[in-house]
Amino acid sequence: MAVIKVHDKEFETYLSSESIEKRVEEIAAALNKEYSGKQPLFISILNGAFMFTADLFRHLTIDAELCFIKLASYKGMKSTGKITTSIGLEEDIFGKDIIILEDIVDTGKTLHGFLPKLFHQQPNSLKIVTLLHKPEATEYPHQLDYIGFAIPNKFVIGYGLDYDGLGRNLKEIYQLK
Repeated sequence: MAVIKVHDKEFETYLSSESIEKRVEEIAAALNKEYSGKQPLFISILNGAFMFTADLFRHLTIDAELCFIKLASYKGMKSTGKITTSIGLEEDIFGKDIIILEDIVDTGKTLHGFLPKLFHQQPNSLKIVTLLHKPEATEYPHQLDYIGFAIPNKFVIGYGLDYDGLGRNLKEIYQLK
């Protein structure tokens, strides 16, 4: 098990790049089947979901639109308790099939603040896809339609997730040692 240091913390390998790639392919196959003949709009939540989104899109065979929004509630290793929006949703989603792409759902607070805004615009359907889910940390439960991995309530970095700006470029996912 590899150990790396980012800033002042040590992290150890938790999910290999091969296991992540396999799971992303499985999720894409399920979405291809469910949305065959449809044209969903994927909303990727930046910054963390960018790698997951790119890899997922490489395996999609359906016609699909993509947009990005930037929501944040973390500073360092802790949630600030406030959700900030840096890049908002500009697309009209009325009557569309919407698929939200998240890197990680832990407390559920980010989705709790964002979902009412989406439902207000009356999409045809709305599904949530997350690479990682921390069931033990959930404070605001949401229907998560596709989950890559359920993980313990430990801080993780890599594959798009960061610790104070670093670690996003790692191919594997590491957890705090």
